[in-house]
Amino acid sequence: MAIHAIKKGQESNDRLMTRFKKQVQEARFMKTLRERMRFKRKPTRRLARIRALVREENRKKNVKAKFYSNM
Repeated sequence: MAIHAIKKGQESNDRLMTRFKKQVQEARFMKTLRERMRFKRKPTRRLARIRALVREENRKKNVKAKFYSNM
């Protein structure tokens, strides 16, 4: 995704840089770049299983919460 900031009329360079930085932050571009900087290991089987179990438990809780919130 390309981010462009073109100077508008009498806009100062500082204001242009501020606007550009804001666009970068809103696009969450820096977060993805920082994640790519370091090697990320593939999760182990054990960790994948644990995450799956936690995910299932959370889904069950959410279903219960939705059911009781409608009453």
